[in-house]
Amino acid sequence: MSKRNIPVVDLEHFIHGSPAVRKDFVAELGKAFHEVGFVGVVNHGVPAQLVEDFYASAKRFFGLNVDVKRNYEIAGLAGQRGYTSFGKEHAKQSNVADLKEFFQIGQTVAADHPLKSQYPDNVAVAEEPDFFRLGNELYQSFEKSGGALLEAIAIYLDLGADYFTNHIEKGNSILRAIHYPPIRQEPKSAIRAEQHEDINLITLLVGASAGGLQLQNMDGEWLPIMPEEGEIVVNVGDMLQRLTNNYLKSTTHRVVNPPKELWHMPRLSIPFFLHPKGDMDLTCLEKCVTAENPIAYEPITAGGYLDERLREIGLKK
Repeated sequence: MSKRNIPVVDLEHFIHGSPAVRKDFVAELGKAFHEVGFVGVVNHGVPAQLVEDFYASAKRFFGLNVDVKRNYEIAGLAGQRGYTSFGKEHAKQSNVADLKEFFQIGQTVAADHPLKSQYPDNVAVAEEPDFFRLGNELYQSFEKSGGALLEAIAIYLDLGADYFTNHIEKGNSILRAIHYPPIRQEPKSAIRAEQHEDINLITLLVGASAGGLQLQNMDGEWLPIMPEEGEIVVNVGDMLQRLTNNYLKSTTHRVVNPPKELWHMPRLSIPFFLHPKGDMDLTCLEKCVTAENPIAYEPITAGGYLDERLREIGLKK
């Protein structure tokens, strides 16, 4: 275990390693997802310059006047594309809104693609024309790295390397740029992001502009996650936990407020929520159901589960 409280793996070992090195990587990643639910990934293939450029563009977008930003808040999309203003989303067990605003970029498909009706158009920002272009490039880079990690997990679960491939190709993934503004007064019990679990298969997070991310370990203790330069933090989402009947852990995490002397510092964070297509069956895998671990979930599709969760967190009415 690293000093960052999560194991660290090198994706290059899986992509270009010998059979023995690949085998070790699969075992390390599987163990991390089973025991901790979080892992740091180095040599992940997401270009540092692209991340830096997108961060700069996101910063310029969130710096716009709130009335301008609200032009990009599209009614009826449950925040799945474009802007979501401050105080709209909350954790499913909380009625207090998180201290954040965000912008989401989703999957792009051709006009004649069978899934086009399920994927609304992305939202371009006139005042910041590079925002979508850079975000879309970053989206595709995350898709590639996330696909490799899921291939390793499929091997670990003995499902065959291609188990997730068709499910995630043109899947319903989301790139989210989150802005936590400076805290100007004592919050009403709210923190930047209340404790929660992610909805999707896995989440890939490039280093945030300030600390605050914490995970809850098996003993209920909150531990800080401090990724090093160039490292991506990856965690299991509820869909993968559900599919594996709780064998892989969707770990509770949160973003806490900084010490009072740092309240003036905003925080920017870029998670990529890797989702399959909506028709993926999340029925628990037979091999993950045993006498000691009886089936924990009703059958449901990924699309049905996403819909249920968006209502719980207040984005869908």
